[in-house]
This record gives sequence, C-alpha cells and structure tokens, in this order.
Amino acid sequence: MNINVTKSQIGLDGVPAAETVLSHVDGERGELIIAGQNVADLAGKASFEGVSARLWAGASGKALSEANVRASLGAARERAFARLPDLLPATRGMSVVDGFRAGIAGLRGENGLEDEATIVGAFPVIAGALVQRTRGNDPIAPEPNVSHAADTLRMLLGRKPEPREVAALDTYFVTVCDHGMNASTFTARVIASTQADLFAAVTGGYCALTGPLHGGAPEPVLEMLDAIGTRERIKPWVDDALARGERLMGFGHRVYRVRDPRADVLKAAIERLEASGADLPFASEVEVYIREALRRKNPARPLETNVEFFTAILLDALEIPRQAFTPVFAAARAAGWTAHAKEQQRTGRLIRPSSSYVGVMP
Repeated sequence: MNINVTKSQIGLDGVPAAETVLSHVDGERGELIIAGQNVADLAGKASFEGVSARLWAGASGKALSEANVRASLGAARERAFARLPDLLPATRGMSVVDGFRAGIAGLRGENGLEDEATIVGAFPVIAGALVQRTRGNDPIAPEPNVSHAADTLRMLLGRKPEPREVAALDTYFVTVCDHGMNASTFTARVIASTQADLFAAVTGGYCALTGPLHGGAPEPVLEMLDAIGTRERIKPWVDDALARGERLMGFGHRVYRVRDPRADVLKAAIERLEASGADLPFASEVEVYIREALRRKNPARPLETNVEFFTAILLDALEIPRQAFTPVFAAARAAGWTAHAKEQQRTGRLIRPSSSYVGVMP
C-alpha cells in the first residue's frame, strides 16, 4: 500500500516520535525548556551536574541530587582514566574527532554502576587524552573532587583553569546538554528503542553529531571569521559569499524561525569571561552585518544566529583546540543522550517509521 506523505513530513518534520519530560523546543517562539526550566534561567544558575541530575531523574523516575551526580561523575572519570590503556590503542592514527568515536565505542558497563555516569564521566577523559596526544604529552589524570567542567578543562588544557573559565564552560555544558528531538538524540532513542544498551545508543548519537548539518559547524565559524580578518573586510567578504550562494556558518536552524535562544546565553557567557582571546566586538559586528545581509536576501524568512556562532567563539576563547570542538559538544550532550535513551527504554516502544514507496510496482 502506498502511504501518502506531505513534503514537510519528509525528514519527519513536525512528526512526534516520543513523549518526553526532558526538553522542549518551540521554534516559532525561540524557546528552549530543559527539565522544566527555560535555558536562560538555567545557564549561569544551575551547574552541569545539577541539570544532569534533573534529566536523569526525569528519565528514570528516581530522585537524584546534584551532589550524587557530582560524586558519580568524579568516580567515573577516574575509572575511565584507568581504562585508557585499553581504549587508546584503537584510536592510533586517527584525528581527534574520529579517535573519540573509536574510544567511546569501547566503553562498557562496570560492576553494575549506573551507565549514564560511566558514559558522561568518560567523555572528557577520552577527549583530553586525544588532545594531549596531539601535543606529544601523556594523558592528564582527573581530579574527582572538582566539578565536571573544571576537570574537563584541566585535562584538555594541561593546566588548572581559572574560575571564570570554569564558569564559562559550565554555562556552555548546561546550555547544550539537551535540545529536544535533534538528529543525534533521535538516533540515540532509535537505538535504545531496540533495547540495546546506553553505550550503543550514545555511540550512534555521537556519529550523528559529527555531520556538518548537526554539530559540525563551530569550527567553520572560526574559519569564516579568520577569512574575514578585519572590520573593513566584513561587508565585501559577506556580500561576495552570498553572491556565490555560499552558506554562512552559524546562521539558520532547522527548527528555530527566530533567534536561537542559546546564542544569547553563550554571548553573555563570553562577555563574563572577558577573555583576551575572544574578540567579541569584531565577532558581534560580523554577526550584525550578516543578519542584515540575510534579511535583504530573504525578507520573508531571514536566517538568524544559531548556537554554533557563539559556541565557536566561547570554546576558542577557552583555548580548546578546534579539532576538539565536537567531542566537547558531545561531553555536554551525552547527559541528554543518556537521559533520552533511558526514557525510551522505560516508557517507549520500538521506533519503526513507515516510508512512502515511490518505486515501480510489480
């Protein structure tokens, strides 16, 4: 039987695939709610551990405290570091992005411990080890008693981060930890719906994240800013790029019809960071002109700034290497992936969409 679908449904636009208590995206209003709170209210007020506790409690129906999660993640980072001799050999000769995929694919449950903490705790340990290897250094052992954001920066940078740096990364982690039924989260839920374990689900989620249409845009944002170079070149560079039909990275979103609410949260975090490495005035001038140019090109539906524009500037200001941007994004989003996978396993059913056959009938 041929199933008729509208053009907007190709790609499952607007088609609910699950019921969730974890997060909600309203693209028309530019609103993101995570675990019952607006993202702007969470960022800078709640820690990554606190938001992870909310997500995991919502998914499992069991109460969790911020202190519980902080302790679990600290212990999980230590366990992951002890496993690096087993995990890293599979990553030899790979880029940081590809090596990270191989490393997390080797994770598994340990001694009946909660899988979500094992996964989220391991992600920055693997990312840090891969970054240090590119510098010819040994992996840096975690400190289980500091925050997840602080330890992530330690292992990436090879030094003790300043409090303002930790606050900036923690805000980033909170802001991007979950985002509705995005491509990587949907992938994780599909895998979890088969009753595969959380490790399989998050590995699939990460693979989806590496695509340039999902999580792969922050690095090209910096490449664009580097190419523009000076304030005098903003107008001619942008006008030429649009005339050639090029896509300007960091603008437009599949869901949001207005400005991505996460963009303003991260811009404020950069302002609080006041890092010498972040030329926010220049980046803001680029953003303003691109938005104006996009409005002129398409008045009916101009493309607004998305989260990736200020993600690139924030992570660069924190001195995180560009090749680690996607794994660092995954370190935050893993909280959401694991929560969605657990929620799917607990309350959902096998996800099995239909397709509309347009081939020749026998």
